[in-house]
Amino acid sequence: MKSKMDRREFVKFVGLGASALTIPEYLLADTPADERPNIVFILTDDHRYDLLGCAEHPWVKTPNIDGLAREGVLFNNAFVTTSLCSPARASFLTGCYAHTHEVFRNDGKDPKSSIPTFPQLLQSSGYETAFIGKWHMADTDLPRSGFDRWVGFAAQGNYYGNDLNVDGKIVHATEYITDELTEYALRFIKKERKKPFMLYLSHKAIHAPQRPAKRHENLYSGIKIKSHKDPNDRLDNKPKWGPKARLGWDRQIRDCARTLASVDESVGRIIKTLETMKILDNTVIVFAGDNGFLYGEHGLWSKRSAYEESIRIPLIMRYPPAARTGTKCDQMVLNIDLAPTFLELAGVAIPATMQGQSWISILKGKPGRESFLYEFFHEDLYRYMQATAVGVRTKRWKYVTYPLADKTSGKFTTDEFYDLVNDPKELNNLINDPKYADIVKQMNKELESLKAKTNFRFPD
Repeated sequence: MKSKMDRREFVKFVGLGASALTIPEYLLADTPADERPNIVFILTDDHRYDLLGCAEHPWVKTPNIDGLAREGVLFNNAFVTTSLCSPARASFLTGCYAHTHEVFRNDGKDPKSSIPTFPQLLQSSGYETAFIGKWHMADTDLPRSGFDRWVGFAAQGNYYGNDLNVDGKIVHATEYITDELTEYALRFIKKERKKPFMLYLSHKAIHAPQRPAKRHENLYSGIKIKSHKDPNDRLDNKPKWGPKARLGWDRQIRDCARTLASVDESVGRIIKTLETMKILDNTVIVFAGDNGFLYGEHGLWSKRSAYEESIRIPLIMRYPPAARTGTKCDQMVLNIDLAPTFLELAGVAIPATMQGQSWISILKGKPGRESFLYEFFHEDLYRYMQATAVGVRTKRWKYVTYPLADKTSGKFTTDEFYDLVNDPKELNNLINDPKYADIVKQMNKELESLKAKTNFRFPD
């Protein structure tokens, strides 16, 4: 793809309308590239929001990721709109809900080609772009559109012994995958260039089956891990679905933290390299997880659900011009907000296709969203796990419906409604409590409004 477009081509590509941003003049002229920031996006897999030192985890140590939070902004209420790997990753890329980009499930599809991704838009505006790591949408390691540099592997990959597709050539990697990907990332960062760059580093960690690097195999061995089950959880008043918490859960939690240790080291190496090159403060660094994960809460061991542990993700941004040191943001932000945020910071027009909103405005003190739509689409492979779910979360309430479930079968017995202020652990489903009937009606109205605004549809 060409690195520059003339004005007519660029306007046509992004579909500018009355609601789109004005194209900054420096995208249309020969302005030095160093006026725009570099961008580094680091993504982990199945990483729940509280598995970080800066999230006040009682024993996990993540000093380098914590450093990003100290020097930037920690988003305390960051969510995915679908808590499943492929749809969530497509939403990061496109700024769209799953019902729009059409990666509904983990079923081997990339976003539909008519929707531009933020790497495509950045590349077209003059950025040098790279993807390194786990793609996990269409099940192929072939290079994708929008990237000048590609280092990827198919499907889940392995913690050791991966065959990497490096710009179309297969290279066998023998070292620990987090370390291998980090080396490729550092080589890309260190390249001599006249353009700004965008690096998308997507780790395999901390996805199961977790295998720590040899240097971390005994990390946290002396830690006693408490059960995440709550004896006050009213399981009799919740849908009967999902993989149940299993034996060996404490080892799996420990191994999640062990694989995260290598990611934290990777973050440290990237920060140090940017600092040595004297470009750290002109680089937007965002660290995030692709979805959350339940560690036994509500008797479940997975994601997919609309419970907080499943839909909340870690999200941190370091970029001094936009985020003051040590900022903690309590506004609700979504994975679909990442793409428009990057485009705004790069001075690139946000296309009308994007349904997210840049979070830069809330960092300037403007009010954020009051609610958002959550959606999950039933997977044939996991037909015993969860039905299609559509819900809405506000700052206080959460309302989740299962519109396609057979509620007479006994498997999916009830919709759900929670007071997140008085019941943050979602222990007591209030859907049938008459005291809340009017609020449930209001939440249903808000749900239908969000569905209409986003052109919601079920898969064919």
